[in-house]
Amino acid sequence: MNTKYCQCCAMPMGEGTDLYGTNLDGSINEDYCKYCFDKGDFTFKGTMEEMIEICIPHVLEANEEMDEESAIKMMLEFFPTLKRWKE
Repeated sequence: MNTKYCQCCAMPMGEGTDLYGTNLDGSINEDYCKYCFDKGDFTFKGTMEEMIEICIPHVLEANEEMDEESAIKMMLEFFPTLKRWKE
């Protein structure tokens, strides 16, 4: 099974649609989570680096074996592959 990740914050979104964001017309947007994308627009207006800062505590909570430095390194490698942050 391929895990679907939010293409902005990299949160795993699982099987259901309860974590998906919404388009302007109210339909589900499968690329972004409801925390990053709502009613057809990004709720987060900052930079990739600012998003990584916000995500650090969540990554550490989900990956107890990681320290802050390794979490940041992993996100700096992964985030540029996400749709929102691709150059």
